[in-house]
Amino acid sequence: MGFDDKFDNKTEEFSGKAKEAVGDLTDDDELKAEGSTDELKGKTKQVGEQVKDLGKDVKDKFSK
Repeated sequence: MGFDDKFDNKTEEFSGKAKEAVGDLTDDDELKAEGSTDELKGKTKQVGEQVKDLGKDVKDKFSK
């Protein structure tokens, strides 16, 4: 995956953190939960990207 996907994943993570913070300030448990979920989704997608990159690196080393 490319830079755009990684950027989108990081954006989703930070957006989730922002929602969670606003939920804390406004005592909105639903918004806090939604923010926490968004943050976790972004982090999970980033880990997936890292695994893909690692797999590509390993493949490239064995192809030489």
